[in-house]
Amino acid sequence: MADRAVRVRFAPSPTGPLHIGGVRTALYNYLFAKKHNGTFILRIEDTDQNRFVPGAEEYIANALEWLGISATEGVVTGGPHAPYRQSERKLMYHEFAQRLVDSGNAYYAFDTTEELEAMRKRMEAAKVAAPQYNAISRGSMKNSLTLSEDETKKKLEAGEPYVIRIKIPRNEEVRFHDIIRGWVVVHTSSLDDKVLFKSDGMPTYHLANVVDDYLMNISHVIRGEEWLPSAPLHVLLYRYLGWENVMPQFAHLPLLLRPDGNGKLSKRDGDRLGFPVFPLDWQDPVTGEKSSGYKERGYFPDAVVNLLALLGWHPGNNQELFTKEELIEAFSLEKVNKSGAKFDPDKAKWFNQQYLRKTDNKELAKMFSIIVKEKSTGPLSSDLKYIEGVCHLIKEKAHFVNEFWDIGSFFFIAPDKYDETVIQKRWNPTTKDFFGKLSIELSGDIEFTHQNIEAIFKKTAEDNGVAPGSVMQLFRVLITGMAAGPALFETLELLGKQEVVARIATALEKLK
Repeated sequence: MADRAVRVRFAPSPTGPLHIGGVRTALYNYLFAKKHNGTFILRIEDTDQNRFVPGAEEYIANALEWLGISATEGVVTGGPHAPYRQSERKLMYHEFAQRLVDSGNAYYAFDTTEELEAMRKRMEAAKVAAPQYNAISRGSMKNSLTLSEDETKKKLEAGEPYVIRIKIPRNEEVRFHDIIRGWVVVHTSSLDDKVLFKSDGMPTYHLANVVDDYLMNISHVIRGEEWLPSAPLHVLLYRYLGWENVMPQFAHLPLLLRPDGNGKLSKRDGDRLGFPVFPLDWQDPVTGEKSSGYKERGYFPDAVVNLLALLGWHPGNNQELFTKEELIEAFSLEKVNKSGAKFDPDKAKWFNQQYLRKTDNKELAKMFSIIVKEKSTGPLSSDLKYIEGVCHLIKEKAHFVNEFWDIGSFFFIAPDKYDETVIQKRWNPTTKDFFGKLSIELSGDIEFTHQNIEAIFKKTAEDNGVAPGSVMQLFRVLITGMAAGPALFETLELLGKQEVVARIATALEKLK
């Protein structure tokens, strides 16, 4: 196993939008494959046709593409093990189910829905804690273990509906090693005879995923904790099919928890908790219900990747911000925690803020210009160089690009009202006279740099017996309308002499 080439897979079901817990699973598979120069496969497990949701597969592919979690093989890229969609591979699974029946490790079950329900009721009446089709109850059911060989053959030849169930041994221990959790031991008395092959001709997840993992030479199965109870069944399938020597290593990831730690963060939580649980916007094709995504909320894909990487994995130091290359280098399954990781919406915003600050102003200007053109028709709305300067000044104040307008709309539209608290506290004949004189000084023949503006402001204040600190905030309000904002003198430089003088004149007129 040590010399085995690393081949991992992310195998979601197209039953709706991809939850961020699923994204994290894909990410960990991707990082592990990259770390070991391996192969990352995107496979679609659509054996349950009743739960298929139109558009879900495309959503999964688009979400992973946006996040830069690119597969080496799979439904998007193709590859040597195509097809990668289980519904297109369905003809191959019956062979393996039949092999299990022939070896005595599985059996045909002809029970009707009514007979299964009657069995459950009998077990409930007998005070059985978890009624299930298992080593005890199968003896009273209609299957090839209780029927004669001739009866079974007649039912099959007559085309009577059947399923194939695994025959779980009655009194054994199933042991396997999990990279994250260590040795896992499960007694077969807690397992039921799961259906492997359905009456509609489709395999269940359990058979299909084991067969596909074997045929695709998967070396490691990295998946969510919710699949841990199914792992003993999968181990038995590898054993019964004669593949135990090439069985992949398992790593079951911890759950993503709600912010309060009370339960798993689920798809149903959606916007109910005030933050997205999906990478992209999603609209249910049946109900029309809409759910928001991280992309449309304004998150950078690399920020989401960085955030998710640290929800369950710890690098062993205090580093929080990683490039994708650094994540690949540092990632290790041995450093993934066993316990669930609480999702922190505020921390998610913090991550995005860090990436926003690191983003080149030219790139931010391209993004912000789309909003500016929607909000303003002035000549500056198309001036990318000017917008770049605005981004430079306001990005420290924001978590998202879509917050820029609320913070810096005054760069494009002069204020028509002023912060009342500051005006009531600071506006008086003395300050009005000061700003009249300051306007004259700023109109002079000077280079309109923030250094010169600040020097003139301070000198004018001193010459008129005014403390610069007492009128600084008022100066900001007259220019921007707001009591707080980006660096004042740099703001004035960007606005330019003509605009600044004009705004002071407007304020002097309005605030008589």
